[in-house]
Amino acid sequence: MIEHHVRVHPSADHLPREDQLAWKLAAVATATGQPDADSAAMAVNRVIDNAAVAVASLNRRPVAVARAQATAHGAGTRRGASVLGSSARVSPEWAAWANGTAVRELDFHDTYLAADYSHPGDNIPPLLAVAQHTGRTGADLLRGIVAAYEVHVALVKGICLHKHRIDHVAHLAAATACGIGALLRLPTGTVHQAVQQAVHTTTATRQSRKGEISSWKAYAPAFAAKAAIEAVDRAMRGETSPSPVYEGEDGFLAWMLDGPDGAWTVPLPAPDEPRRAILDTYTKEHSAEYQAQAVIDLARRLRERTGPTERVRSVVLHTSHHTHHVIGSGANDPQKYAPTASRETLDHSLPYILAVALEDGTWHHERSYAPDRARRPATVALWRRITTVEDPEWTRRYHEPDPARRAFGGRAVVTLDDGTVIEDELAVADAHPAGARPFDRPAYSAKFRTLAEGVVTAADQDRFLSTAERLAALDAPGLDGLFPVTDTRAIAALDARLPEGLF
Repeated sequence: MIEHHVRVHPSADHLPREDQLAWKLAAVATATGQPDADSAAMAVNRVIDNAAVAVASLNRRPVAVARAQATAHGAGTRRGASVLGSSARVSPEWAAWANGTAVRELDFHDTYLAADYSHPGDNIPPLLAVAQHTGRTGADLLRGIVAAYEVHVALVKGICLHKHRIDHVAHLAAATACGIGALLRLPTGTVHQAVQQAVHTTTATRQSRKGEISSWKAYAPAFAAKAAIEAVDRAMRGETSPSPVYEGEDGFLAWMLDGPDGAWTVPLPAPDEPRRAILDTYTKEHSAEYQAQAVIDLARRLRERTGPTERVRSVVLHTSHHTHHVIGSGANDPQKYAPTASRETLDHSLPYILAVALEDGTWHHERSYAPDRARRPATVALWRRITTVEDPEWTRRYHEPDPARRAFGGRAVVTLDDGTVIEDELAVADAHPAGARPFDRPAYSAKFRTLAEGVVTAADQDRFLSTAERLAALDAPGLDGLFPVTDTRAIAALDARLPEGLF
C-alpha cells in the first residue's frame, strides 16, 4: 500500500491534478483489473447479502415510496435498469435510488469501521443499475464492485467525517463514482471529474442519525449513489467540477473537516497491487447498527447467567467512544429511551437492543422492533436500567491498526437485585471474520433464504443463488437474474395506497 499524505493547498499553489486525492482515487479505480479469487468470492457474498435484506424490506413504506418515485422515470430508448419488486425498467439513477433504499432500510448489510464508518455494500445497487443500463457483463460488474470497495475502505481508514458531524455518505459518493469508472473502463480524467462532483454534492450533516431518526437514514446512501451516477454522466459529457475538491482552500477538508492546518493519510494500493479491501469488511447477522452486533451476541450469552431479567438492577456496558456516543447513553438522546421511538431510532439505541436481547435471547428484524414489543412495561423498565460508559481501552481496541485484533464490542457489568455482580465481554460479533462463527457462503445463502421466505418462491431462491454464484461468467442479459423474482402484484397493491407526489 502507498500512503498518500493529504493537506489543504491555497489556490496559488496550482496543485497538479495528479497530486490531488480525487485523481489518486480515480487512478486506483481505472487501474483495477479482474479481482483475485478471494475478492471475487466475497463480492458474490455481498451481492447475495444485499438481495437478502432488500427483498425483506419491499413492503416497508420508505422502500415503497422510493420504488414509486423510480418507476415514474422510464428508461427512454436505452436499456434501463431493474427495480426490485417491479417489472419496470427505469433510468439507472432512479433504479439505484429505489434499490439502494431497499438495501439500506433494515440496517442489515455489510459494514466497515476505522477512522470513520461505512456500509460499502451501498455501492452495489448503483453499479448494478449502470451495468444493466449500459449492457455490461458480470465480469465488468465484479471489477466495479471490487474497485468501489477499495476506494471506500481507503477513505474510511484515512478521513474521519463523524467527529465533524458530516454524514458518511460523502465517502460513498466518491467510491461509487470510482466503481462506475472501473466498470465502464473510463479514462482517469473522466473519473477524476466525477469524483469531485459527487463529493461536492453529497456533503451533509449527521442530523439524519441524531435524535429522532427518520426514514431519511434509509434514503441517504441511495441519494449519494444517485448523485454519483449523475456526476459520471456529466463528466462523460465533458463537464468539469470544483477542483481540487478535497485540498482546495475553500474545499471539503478546509471547511467541513479539520481546517486549513489539517493533515490526512489515505492508504491506497499501487497500480499492480491486488484489490483486496473488500476482504476487510464484514456483514451483519442481526438487523441493528454494527456496534450492537457483538452486544446482541453477548446478551444471549449473559442471560444464561442472569436468570429472569426482573432480577437485574442495572447493566453498564463499558465500550468504545464511538459506541457510547453514537448508539449509547453518551449520545444524550432521550429518544433512545423512548418506547414510542421510530424503528430507525431503536436500531441506534444500544440500551433498547441490549434489553430486548437479554429478555428474548434472540433478535429479529421485524419482531424485535414491533411497537408493542418496544412498549412492553417490563422491557421499558429494564431498558431504563441500562447505560453505557466509554472505556479508553475499548476505544483503543476499536482503532487497533490490525484488523484481526480490532474490537467493536464491550464489557457488560450486570448487577442483580441481591447485589450479585456478573461480568462478561465480547470483542467482536460471532459473525465477524474473527468471531466464533464467521459468515461464509452457506451463511450468506441461509440469510437470503430466511429473509426471502414468503416473498420469493423456493424455486426462484434457487435460481437467484445460482445466478449470483456465476457472477463472473454472466453476460449482459444474465445480470437480470441478480434480481430475485417477487410477487409484484402484492407489492403493486401496496404502492397503489401511497399518497401521490410530484412524479
